[in-house]
Amino acid sequence: MNTKTTLKGKSIRMAVLDYGLFQVHANGRIIGICGFVVQTDADETVLIDTGFPAKYAVDSAAATAQDDLGSFGRVLSVTPENMPAAQLAKLGLTPADITLMIQSHTHIDHVGHMDGFPHAPILIAAAERALPRPLYWSGKQIMEWPEAEYQLVEEDFTLGNGFEVFLCPGHAPGQLAFMIDLPQTGAVLLTSDAISRAAEIDEGFAGSWDVAQAIHHGARLMEMAAARDALVIFGHSPEQWPDLRKAPDWFT
Repeated sequence: MNTKTTLKGKSIRMAVLDYGLFQVHANGRIIGICGFVVQTDADETVLIDTGFPAKYAVDSAAATAQDDLGSFGRVLSVTPENMPAAQLAKLGLTPADITLMIQSHTHIDHVGHMDGFPHAPILIAAAERALPRPLYWSGKQIMEWPEAEYQLVEEDFTLGNGFEVFLCPGHAPGQLAFMIDLPQTGAVLLTSDAISRAAEIDEGFAGSWDVAQAIHHGARLMEMAAARDALVIFGHSPEQWPDLRKAPDWFT
């Protein structure tokens, strides 16, 4: 039986974590690497994604060469301040406070510290967890799956009051996206890399693991956002990232 955590809190708030900056060679766009914290009034704290591996904060040039990431782009800024523990500290939290970790998918800029919260279950798409190893980058798959309780997503579902999880394969086999209903802000759609930036829709999601599915789910997410009048936070938007409110501030 695949039993999933159910959040018990009645009210939630959300914060954006800053995991650094990266520049894509193809068109020079500069993108933020983001994670999210969602916290309920029942002391439940959910962490979505963990950024680049720690080696990038030690020596980004050496890490880039090791992973052949330079074929895609270059790290502009990934420092100790951009690691999950430092970002959580901005919110007055520690890794021990995380009660559930969600892996939106397992590319290198999202999966770097998946092993950093062994006390917390990991919610992840079944299709992604079925892979021999996390996707990582460029077919390398050098990371092992950490020992953890895995809770597998096989369809859209409601995680808790005001927290919906959507299965959106396309960018990756097990891509997830999220709708968060906040008391003051209203609905917020976190697309993750199901839609990395608004322009990706017009570009036809070129380079996706499955282009047809990416187009389908991209349209589905934007229709839901329009129906709910939701604020859309894209996965890697060059236009949105510089002015996006980040930790220590909360969206409430």
